[in-house]
Amino acid sequence: MADNRVARGIVLVPCLLLGGAFLATAVWGQGVAAENRPLAAALGLGLLLAGVLAQWRVSEASETPPDANDDAP
Repeated sequence: MADNRVARGIVLVPCLLLGGAFLATAVWGQGVAAENRPLAAALGLGLLLAGVLAQWRVSEASETPPDANDDAP
């Protein structure tokens, strides 16, 4: 499978932005948002972790050598 930097960026950027927004809500939330701090923190951390794992998993897969049978017609 080819390494596609554009696809990795499409996954990473929204995960980081949304994860940061949920974490900010967990830290600075007031009123009704304060009641949902554990949920916002869990969603924020989950999104950040998903974005980082998507980058790491694809990078790891691109380092594997291709099979010797791929060159055969």
